[in-house]
Amino acid sequence: MNTDPNTAEKKEYKLKAARRAGASEAVYGFGLIGAWVYYFTHAVTFWLGVLGFFKGIAWPAFLVYEALKYLHM
Repeated sequence: MNTDPNTAEKKEYKLKAARRAGASEAVYGFGLIGAWVYYFTHAVTFWLGVLGFFKGIAWPAFLVYEALKYLHM
């Protein structure tokens, strides 16, 4: 038996945090699929397709880097 009075509050906080993360995961997922479609359709060889797969995974890092560079941060 758990005697911690804040257990219900902790569970509620975790559920709220999990719900908020869902939207950002969906946006990232759509971006990932879109990047893969772009890179795969422009790949001429198999190895450019493999490179496009990894670029699709890493595209958010490049996007944030370029955005911060543009904003002079």
